[in-house]
Amino acid sequence: MKLTAFTDYSLRVLMFLAADPDRRATISEIAAAFEVSEHHLTKVVHFLARSGWISTLRGKGGGMLLAMPAGEICIGRVVRDTEGAAMPAECFSDAQSNCAIVACCQLKGVLAEAVNAFYAALDGYTLADITRNKTRLANVLHFQTLAKQAGTPR
Repeated sequence: MKLTAFTDYSLRVLMFLAADPDRRATISEIAAAFEVSEHHLTKVVHFLARSGWISTLRGKGGGMLLAMPAGEICIGRVVRDTEGAAMPAECFSDAQSNCAIVACCQLKGVLAEAVNAFYAALDGYTLADITRNKTRLANVLHFQTLAKQAGTPR
């Protein structure tokens, strides 16, 4: 199953914040660290804040933080929230299917089983699990350099 760029960026934002959970980060520094569009990240951050995954503070000294400990953020739940309903094939849609074999096809059950297994695997991990290497993440994402350039509070 291929994740959307929106989900990918959502997970990157959460990982960035989890790498140093006491530090406020800005959209511009996350965009720079991952070399992605600030405009697209703004939409992602807005969604994550509205969904309760992160908290944001506007203005001077503002930024974003995780809204809860990383150990309470289930990767499967984040992916479900950002991806929406899983649609591995046309027949999963509520709309009328144009598939000629929809009435007798057994593939839908197999695909549903695969989707359930995919989410079951993701449900076994939290944000804390995938960011245990905080020091290495911070080094790769250049926290120190970005913080000094942006004047971001530590």
